[in-house]
Amino acid sequence: MIRVSISYSVMTSFLLAIPLACLPMTNVHAQVSYPMIMSLDPVAVQVGQSSEMMVESRYNMYGAYQVLVSGEGVKGEITTEMKPDKDGNEPSLPRIKIKFTAHENALTGVRDFRIATPQGVSTVGQIVVTSFPVVADQAKENNNTIDVAREISVPATVCGSIESNEDVDYFKFNIGAPGDWTFHVRAMRLQDKIHDLQSHVDPIITLRSPAGGTLAVSDNHFFADPLLSYHFDEAGEYLLEIRDVRYQGNKYWQYAVEINDQPLISLIHPLVVAKGGESDIELLGDSVPANTRAKIDLPADTSTGEKEVSISLGDRITNPVQVWVTEEPPILETLDAHQTLETAQPVIVPGYLAGVISKEGEIDLYRFEATKGQIFSFEVKARRLQSSIDSIIRILDTNGNPLQEGDDLSLFRMTYSDSLIENWTVPADGNYFLEIRDLHLRGGSTYAYAIQTEIAEPRFDLYVDTDKTQLTPGTAGVIFVRAIRKNGFDGDIQLHIDNLPEGVAATCGQFLNKNMADANIILVARPEAKQNVSNVVIRGTGKHSAAAEDSEPLEITAVPLQEIYRPGGGRGHWPMVMNTISINAPGDIRKVTLSQYDITLKPGEKIKIDIELERAESFDKNVSLDPLFQHLSAVYGNTLPPGVSVVSGESKTLLTGKETKGHIVLQADAKAAPSARQQVAVMANISLNFVMKSTFSSEPLFVTIAKPDEGS
Repeated sequence: MIRVSISYSVMTSFLLAIPLACLPMTNVHAQVSYPMIMSLDPVAVQVGQSSEMMVESRYNMYGAYQVLVSGEGVKGEITTEMKPDKDGNEPSLPRIKIKFTAHENALTGVRDFRIATPQGVSTVGQIVVTSFPVVADQAKENNNTIDVAREISVPATVCGSIESNEDVDYFKFNIGAPGDWTFHVRAMRLQDKIHDLQSHVDPIITLRSPAGGTLAVSDNHFFADPLLSYHFDEAGEYLLEIRDVRYQGNKYWQYAVEINDQPLISLIHPLVVAKGGESDIELLGDSVPANTRAKIDLPADTSTGEKEVSISLGDRITNPVQVWVTEEPPILETLDAHQTLETAQPVIVPGYLAGVISKEGEIDLYRFEATKGQIFSFEVKARRLQSSIDSIIRILDTNGNPLQEGDDLSLFRMTYSDSLIENWTVPADGNYFLEIRDLHLRGGSTYAYAIQTEIAEPRFDLYVDTDKTQLTPGTAGVIFVRAIRKNGFDGDIQLHIDNLPEGVAATCGQFLNKNMADANIILVARPEAKQNVSNVVIRGTGKHSAAAEDSEPLEITAVPLQEIYRPGGGRGHWPMVMNTISINAPGDIRKVTLSQYDITLKPGEKIKIDIELERAESFDKNVSLDPLFQHLSAVYGNTLPPGVSVVSGESKTLLTGKETKGHIVLQADAKAAPSARQQVAVMANISLNFVMKSTFSSEPLFVTIAKPDEGS
């Protein structure tokens, strides 16, 4: 038995259609912000159980009406009553209760969730789904010393928070018989997607004897989170201590510690598994006995790429592990040493290679034959799949001379420790060598790797900035999509969007020029649109110029990114599962109107576009106008045709107080190339914090660059 959870699948939400007349009209005389989730307490729910939890956010959650959870088998229900206070006013609710229920067949692990409110759909929070009974920290509980350690029964998932400086939590438990136990902490990893949590916990756990003596310590294992495997020689009473390694604290620093007598599977070998047949795999982890093997059988219709699976092992189901699903099985490294040119393992490329750097100082070498002019890419898939390896790869000639080296790869504005060599051109017919090792020459059973070797065919990747779009009746919103063209892909890319909320129409832009990095989708909610929320899928289709006329276009699903508030005001990103559109109550801006929506510029020509806002009656905060999506000096979305720019000195883009009218001046460079009807959005931005904005958009503005001899 296996259960499969698709990493980037999008959960379809239940849609609620509530007349706007029934909505709480929140913050009618102040700027309106969607909620930004900060914490969930307790942070775990047991499979087959329900648990009421407290969600805390920045900004108001009054009127919250729906919880969206990624994957399958977990649901959330808002239990806080939404009603005016005794004076008939709307209360401010930065804290509400939600009852989460995990189905008995729910995959364990971490899920994302959002809360839909009339103010907008929230940023993402995370919840742990666990197999073990949840022990929640008591409110105001003092368990900061051994003398007042909280007594718990194990196995359990212990939840709490490191809420203040020098906070140390102690738990007392009894082991009934000698044996191996695992202590798995989730804390820092639960904070990666929290938008406004700029300081993260760095937890450390200590296992102690009843007298307080140190038996074992674990610090960083899964990034900053500890994992401790310990053999108890004697039954009896023991203590667990958890704290921040720096003795720092924060009320939002929640943790979940899974304590049980089962080994934690960190990863499998091979890391790549072919679908449509049974594969023999080895289970790896610090607490996993050597040569623990199992079978995995993925259905033929399983989509390729990264997946999370649980595996049957005897009479139990393991914790979920990450795998990479492929069409064909990988080539496994042999048991024979292959660390030198003379002993290198011969392989055929393209395909997948899978192995383990099983000891310190080990280097694995593979020999392959290639033809002059062939173009290859080599990508390691390891660290993303929970391997311990920080890989580095090299291509060597027959004399051992390095021809190309690859270290960390960048993917969707994230940097990973997995290695990449892209677009390597074979210089001459003959044999070549692919070398892989750990950057620091470490090794061990958890240093597994997979290497995808492929002919570098033209293709593209897409990502969406950001992962949530807020609409109000009669207004427009914009979604920016960035294309990363690979291996010389030069075709146009058409955008598509699926599963829009009822009452929303989309105008999907195109990447009409191979030099354009950005395109957009502009959404318009009808004036009569009702409160609603839905997760959407954004796709791009396109063909390379050299593709056969009868070939099918490439179809790529875009990866949504949530923006993260970095210390110092920087804007970071994190890949997300859900990409959410919501229709909210009327907000601070009711309409963005342009004087014209279809313009043509000759090279060197300028055009002025007047912009008028309809403000909410009492809204008097500053609004900035911009056709570019930017923060500080970085541009995250620019759909103006190449060669067209905003003339800042001739534009009025800052509207203060009650101002409603501004304008932008667009100018085409004298050498701007012709371009036909590129879709642009003019945005009205309201700052919520130093990074996040509440953004309203115009309906599509189409910008054409004429040939020099054409009319305007």
